[in-house]
Amino acid sequence: MKSFGKYISKHLAAFAVFILVLAMLNILAFGITFQNVIRNDYGDTSPQHMLEEIANASTINGISNDARQKLEKAHIWAMFLNQDGNQMWTVNAPNDVQIKYTISDVALFSKGYLKDYPVFVWNMEAGLLVLGYPKDSYTKLTSNFFSIHAIQTLPIYITGMLAVDFLLLFLAYFFSKRKIIRNTDPIIDAIERLSDGKPVSLSIEGDLSEIAGSINKASHILSRQNEARANWISGISHDIRTPLSMILGYAGRIADHKTIDTSVKEQAEIVRQQSIKIKELVQDLNLVSQLEYEMQPLHKENVRLSKLLRSYVVELLNFGLSDRYMIDVKIMSPAENTLFECDSRLILRAISNLVQNSIKHNPQGCEIMLTLACSETAITITVADNGIGLLPEKLRELEEKPHYMESTDEQLNLRHGLGILLVRQIVKAHGGTLKMESEPKQGCQTTLSFPC
Repeated sequence: MKSFGKYISKHLAAFAVFILVLAMLNILAFGITFQNVIRNDYGDTSPQHMLEEIANASTINGISNDARQKLEKAHIWAMFLNQDGNQMWTVNAPNDVQIKYTISDVALFSKGYLKDYPVFVWNMEAGLLVLGYPKDSYTKLTSNFFSIHAIQTLPIYITGMLAVDFLLLFLAYFFSKRKIIRNTDPIIDAIERLSDGKPVSLSIEGDLSEIAGSINKASHILSRQNEARANWISGISHDIRTPLSMILGYAGRIADHKTIDTSVKEQAEIVRQQSIKIKELVQDLNLVSQLEYEMQPLHKENVRLSKLLRSYVVELLNFGLSDRYMIDVKIMSPAENTLFECDSRLILRAISNLVQNSIKHNPQGCEIMLTLACSETAITITVADNGIGLLPEKLRELEEKPHYMESTDEQLNLRHGLGILLVRQIVKAHGGTLKMESEPKQGCQTTLSFPC
C-alpha cells in the first residue's frame, strides 16, 4: 500500500506543478498581451513622460522641431496658454479648441477632458502646457488615467485566459485520469479474478510493481491452496472407490443369492442402493471441485442441442421412467438446427441433474418439460415441472449458499444442493448463467442461458 500511496502522491505533485506552470504562463500571457499598453501608457510615450519632454523643449514663444515631430508622430496635439489664458501657440490643435480660456475653464479641463479630448497639463513659469490625446484613447478619473484600449481588452483577455485555463486543467485531469486508470485497471481486474478464485499473473513496472508482486504472490498461494484442496478431494474420492466397490459387490451377491432370507436380501438391496448414491455423490463432488478450480478440461465440439435433448428423453423413457412422471421436449423453430460449441457430456449431465431433482423432490409424480429456444444473443435450455415447488427460503439457499463444504447440523450431514452446484459450475464453465424460479405448489423452473 505504500507504493500505491507513493503513486497517488506522485500524480498529485505532478498536478500541482502543472498548476504552477499554468499560473506562470498566465503571467507571461498577460505581459505579452498588455506590453504595448504598459509601454505606451507608462513608458517613454506615456502622458507623464511626454509632458516633461515637451515642457523642456518648449517656451512661451514656441516649440522645437524635434518635439513637434514627436507630437505629430504620436498623434498628440499641443497648445501653450499664458498667465491670462490666451493661446500663445499650438501644434495640430483641433478646430473646435478655443483660443482663450478662463481660470474656470482651465480648472475643468486640467482634471479630465477638453472637447472630449483627454488632456494633460504641465505648469510652467510662463504659462500652462496642454497636451491633447485622440478621443477614446484614455479615460481619466480625477488625477488618474486609464487606457480605454486596455479597459476594452481586459474582459476579453480574462475570459479567454479563463477558458484556456479550464481547458488545460480539464486536459490535465483527463490524461492524468486515463493514465491512472490504464495503470490500475489490470490490478483491479486481477483482484476481481482473485475474488473469483482464479489465478492471475501481473507484469507491471514502475510505482505499482510492488502491488503487482503482492497480487502475484497471493495468486500463487491461492492456486497452491486450490490445487491442494482439489487434489485432496480427488484423493479422498479415489480412496473411497475401492471399499465402496467391495460394499457394492458383496451387497449385490447377498441380494442375488437364492438361499438367503428375504429380509436379508431386502437389507442388502438397501445397502447396494445407498452405496450407489454415495458413489454418485463422490463423482459429483470430484467433478464440482475440478470445475470450480478449473482443473476439468472441456472437450468442446459443435452440438445440435435439439438432438441431444430428444436423445436424452428417449433414453430416460427406455430405462423405465415411472408412470407417475411425464416428460416431453419442446423445441422452438429457430433452435431446431442451432449448433452450440460445448462439452456435450457436461451439458447432458447438467440437464440430467435438473430432471433428477424434479423426480426426487416430487415423489407423488409431476410433468416435466424441456424447452430449447434461441434468440439473436442467447441459447436457453429450460427444465420446468409442475410439482410441489420450493419455499422462498429454500430457493434463496440454493441461489446464495449451495456449497458442498457446508453442513446443516452438528452431525455434519451435507446440505442438499450439490446437484444444483454442479449444474451451476457446468454452466459457468461454458460462459452461461443459471436462473431458478419457483413458488410453493406451483412447480419449479430452471433456465440455462448461453451466449450465442
